Amino acid sequence: MGIVFAIAAMTVIVAVSNVAVQYPLSDWWTWGTLTYPVAFLVTDLTNRTFGAAKTRLVVYAGFACAVALSIWLATPRIALASGTAFLVAQLCDVHVFDRLRHRSWWQAPLGSSAIAAILDTTLFFSLAFALTPVPWVTLAIGDVFAKFAMAAIMLIPYGVLRARIRPAVATGE
Repeated sequence: MGIVFAIAAMTVIVAVSNVAVQYPLSDWWTWGTLTYPVAFLVTDLTNRTFGAAKTRLVVYAGFACAVALSIWLATPRIALASGTAFLVAQLCDVHVFDRLRHRSWWQAPLGSSAIAAILDTTLFFSLAFALTPVPWVTLAIGDVFAKFAMAAIMLIPYGVLRARIRPAVATGE
């Protein structure tokens, strides 16, 4: 997985999620609940492959591209809320993953995604939907639990791809 591919994947995932979050599946979930957690998989695979410094560059570039695209595809409020939440949560994911990378193979992606999911959900839903008629607290609760479940599910592709990807940098794994 190259850096350009990771940036493109990050941009597409976030932009699609910013459109999808506007369409509820239930009182607890939106379509964005199902799409956004894939961004954590991209971050973790990039971190494993290229290390934390290059992954932060992917996060910054993905942030800029996704916000620009989301302003056009979604609404400016959703785009800015998403951009803020994305930047904070993904940088946290990079840091936590890097700190846990020497533990069992599953601890870094699961731990970093879980912590980042809480940050992302709290920031996004409060910034995007506070003072609107959207039942954002309920959606945020459903969203964070769904992200936890998706983080566990994403261990399957992470484990498969981890076995096929050789780090381009010495990561200690």
